[in-house]
Amino acid sequence: MISNRDTIAALATPLGTSAIAIVRASGPDCAAIARDALKLPHPPPARAATHADYRDRSGALLDDVVATYYAAPNSYTGDDILEIACHGNPFIAQKILEDLLTRGCRPAEAGEFTRRAFINGRIDLSQAEAVMDLIHARSERALIAANQQLRGSLGRHLASLTEELLSALAHVEAYIDFPDEDLPDEDRVSVRRTLDSLQTGTARLLATQHYGELLREGIRTVIIGEPNAGKSSLLNRLVGHERALVSPEPGTTRDFIEERLHIGPHCLRLIDTAGLNPSPTLLEKLGMAKTLERASEADLFLLVLDATKPHPNLPQEVTCKLTSDNALVVFNKIDLVEAGKSQIPNSKSQRNSKFQISNSKTKTDITDFVKTSCVTGEGIELLEKAIVARAEAFRRDQGDEIIAINARHADALSRAQASLESALAHLDAGGPSELLAADLRAALDAYGEIGGRIDNERMLDYLFATFCIGK
Repeated sequence: MISNRDTIAALATPLGTSAIAIVRASGPDCAAIARDALKLPHPPPARAATHADYRDRSGALLDDVVATYYAAPNSYTGDDILEIACHGNPFIAQKILEDLLTRGCRPAEAGEFTRRAFINGRIDLSQAEAVMDLIHARSERALIAANQQLRGSLGRHLASLTEELLSALAHVEAYIDFPDEDLPDEDRVSVRRTLDSLQTGTARLLATQHYGELLREGIRTVIIGEPNAGKSSLLNRLVGHERALVSPEPGTTRDFIEERLHIGPHCLRLIDTAGLNPSPTLLEKLGMAKTLERASEADLFLLVLDATKPHPNLPQEVTCKLTSDNALVVFNKIDLVEAGKSQIPNSKSQRNSKFQISNSKTKTDITDFVKTSCVTGEGIELLEKAIVARAEAFRRDQGDEIIAINARHADALSRAQASLESALAHLDAGGPSELLAADLRAALDAYGEIGGRIDNERMLDYLFATFCIGK
């Protein structure tokens, strides 16, 4: 079993040659280690950089370092911390780490520094998860969301919901535990209003799950269209290099190609797919099956059409997935359009108010289209702006904050929502308060799982403060 009383040590920066590397230790031996390894006449000052030679236990000089000591509880973990900044030679950093282990430290487990911060009450579980989100953020929006969650944005919203729920639970529990006290008549109408408010607040948080997935994984953007419409050329233009083979022969792309790129503040997983040929060969059919598979997982579609040809009759499996919220029509090859022979709807600007995609079974109106030339680059900047606008529409704000819950949060919130629905059913049916209280406690536990803290003592505080029982 891992002991929180141990002093742990690990490299805080990745292996590799750099200007600086950091070795971190946390635990009760940090001050003594700093004094001995740095040959200090007194304990190191807290939260101040100390420039000194680092010597191993045999007295051999390992490096010229800058060490910073953080005294408990005012540190990241809540325990004493020693951070040693050495020259960024992996050999030097490893030698310092090995020396720390000879001085009684043990190797830190994965995530153990952050786990100690949680155990010591420095952060809640949602903030601990935000640390990883911050490290792996793929875009400006993801970075903002992770920073806000690390500073407690999700926790504050949950605290507000928990306060409301505790108030309702205290009211219900009072009539169960103290039936003989001189209490006012039970007000179930007020409890119902609170539960309605809780359901609304919980639903708003649940609605941010999809945006959270987009921030963490990137917006799955699928390029679709007929063969030789310029899909691979568009991919190459957007990523800035020749990622996909391009040929005048139709059907060059037989499998999908995926590339990550940043457009504005967003990260996109851009996926080039095989052309949707109305008369495919056997190999093209296999490629089209991959296209339909990618389409089923898409967040955003770029429908590429050849501006020199009549509009294609696309498969119903594709058109049924296209909406004005998730699709942009890209009329490509405008450099080849002869005067008066364009297949593009009339418009006064690069983007139109409506364009209709249809086949024999369905018709879909797409609000915007963009005219491009992948040869000259015309319209690419406007397309990028249109993509950013579509990506911004996925965002779900909570006031001034970006909330982007993960799958664990969503599971807990879904269970809280189910418990609230059950509580409302008991309330509307005039059921016993014991069943209502059980549902409310289950919702409270679910809320508590997100932050990692379930505090039933607070409910008792509410109960006695509200009803003055035993006065």
